[in-house]
Amino acid sequence: MVRGPRAISNSGYYHVMLRGAGRQLLFENDVDKRTFLRYLTEAIAGTKTSLIAWCLMDNHVHLLLCDPQNSLAGLMHSVSTRFALYFNGKSGHVGPVFQGRFKSKAIETNEYLLQAVRYIHDNPCELGVSRDSYQWSSYSEYVGDSRITDVAPVLELIGGKESFVGFSAAGRDDSYTPYESGRLSESEISRVLRRELKDRGIDVGEIKALHPNRRDQIFRRLHRCGLSVRQIERVTGVGRKAITRAVRQ
Repeated sequence: MVRGPRAISNSGYYHVMLRGAGRQLLFENDVDKRTFLRYLTEAIAGTKTSLIAWCLMDNHVHLLLCDPQNSLAGLMHSVSTRFALYFNGKSGHVGPVFQGRFKSKAIETNEYLLQAVRYIHDNPCELGVSRDSYQWSSYSEYVGDSRITDVAPVLELIGGKESFVGFSAAGRDDSYTPYESGRLSESEISRVLRRELKDRGIDVGEIKALHPNRRDQIFRRLHRCGLSVRQIERVTGVGRKAITRAVRQ
């Protein structure tokens, strides 16, 4: 498949994602995580790029970067190449370490910037770990002392640390997703369906029988979470025309 060009952010902000090949572990211990962060900060040093937020999970990475000079591709290539050489060298692993090239989402509004930061910090919550007790994210730098993260733009935008804590505690806004519509994997689609339908007490097989207004609301929600019209059609069995009409409202 031919890769399309990356969306260029007019604001300079990007939500960047790296995942282990085949969802394998990227970080086997804390030393691996510290090594990745060192490579990242060394790549950023001397550039105008700044690290706004980050979270390292065992098999994937979320970063929020401000890149006013459009140097993201070179920076991420440097970081991922150095870490892959390190990982393969110390573990004896052979082959790709990362699942393809990095993914990125252009962040164009202040609202999405705040939501992206909250999304990144909330990643450990999916494993039952609170954001304030998780060591490997920038949340502690926002509520305490910053070390490698430029917290000033977000704190100035939201009105200080106290407001940031309250905003974070409110939980994710599910209208934000780091994935473009139609770019979700099967496992990601399953996770979205579980999250969106479980809260409403609905099984995916029941969607066709719902009142049209409620059904259309679910279609719009799924589309905002990254499912394409074709993917929604496939998992719900509802015709494409009805779904398209709903998501365009």
